[in-house]
Amino acid sequence: MAISAYATVAAAKDPIPASSDNFEIYGEVEGWTVYADNDSGTCLIEKVFESGNVMQMGLTKNQKHGYLGVFTQADIDIKNRQKIEIAIDDFVYEGRAKGIKSKKLADDYSGGYIVVKDANMATAVAEGQTLIAFPKKSANFVVDLTGTKKAMEEGRKCNLALAS
Repeated sequence: MAISAYATVAAAKDPIPASSDNFEIYGEVEGWTVYADNDSGTCLIEKVFESGNVMQMGLTKNQKHGYLGVFTQADIDIKNRQKIEIAIDDFVYEGRAKGIKSKKLADDYSGGYIVVKDANMATAVAEGQTLIAFPKKSANFVVDLTGTKKAMEEGRKCNLALAS
């Protein structure tokens, strides 16, 4: 089943953390690392999988929406504002990606971020079992979502701690 996730590309003033942001480890939970950025007052969660693929999630800098980023060392060539799909269990979410070569991750990772404005997508990630990044590309990859819900809860705690 395909539905629109209201996932949109970040605007010109990038609301997504940059590699120049000053992140420090806030905590770890079920294989996920929670990072805090005291300068911007935001947190992100990140998991590096055995395959080397990486998934990141957090709140935009204005804290109005969430974002989800997936990265791989495979050549997937995601362009800015390119339409992409992310499959979570039986649902396919469509959006426009902010395609980037990650400056923060080593070894020439590429992938993209989507800004998530649909609470249903956030719930699907938290409660889902499997995410397939870029299911229509030959370099697609599967992400095991085990522990994601607890990691998202820890990310929320981190954001609350920075706000207080």
